[in-house]
Amino acid sequence: GLWGALTAVSPQDWEQRQEEDTLLIERILLLVRNVLHVPPDPTEEQGVDGDASVHDRVLWALHISGMDDLLKFLASAQVEQQWALHVLEIISLMFRDQSPEELAALGQGTAGAEHGQDTRELETLRQRELAEKRTRALQRTSRHSRFGGSYVLQGVKSIGDRDVVFHKGLHNLKSYTHDLGKEPRRLPRRRQA
Repeated sequence: GLWGALTAVSPQDWEQRQEEDTLLIERILLLVRNVLHVPPDPTEEQGVDGDASVHDRVLWALHISGMDDLLKFLASAQVEQQWALHVLEIISLMFRDQSPEELAALGQGTAGAEHGQDTRELETLRQRELAEKRTRALQRTSRHSRFGGSYVLQGVKSIGDRDVVFHKGLHNLKSYTHDLGKEPRRLPRRRQA
């Protein structure tokens, strides 16, 4: 409706803007001003503490619709100075319930305190994660060694009249031969049968 009509007039159409477009923009700005001008009624707004007031919900709806960006554009564009007083009045009504001290504190103190708190929370989470990594590393056994131990096979002679030293695990003992671990000798193709 009205918002589509207002956004249809792009900044490139300044020269081609019709009189009815100018009237429509002015009516929309006046409508926004009048909606924001409605005073709060505490008897009607019986919300829970911390609940958003009707004024706050109107401001949120303006933000969702993109009207605040349009107001910033109208306030900063040189060609749109004819709307400056309307925009100034709308902005002053937007901050009607806020005192300058609260707004200044929101810009500096609260943001800094929240940032400090977030930083502390992130640091504690990081320390906890590092501690968990350390405990997992300690619980984890070291890398498995392929060395299964050395055993002397008594009664099985190796070269030089000594007993065979077996370097594999005991479960491999059944398949023991003297050729275990040696590369099979390859015959050239011409000598193969």
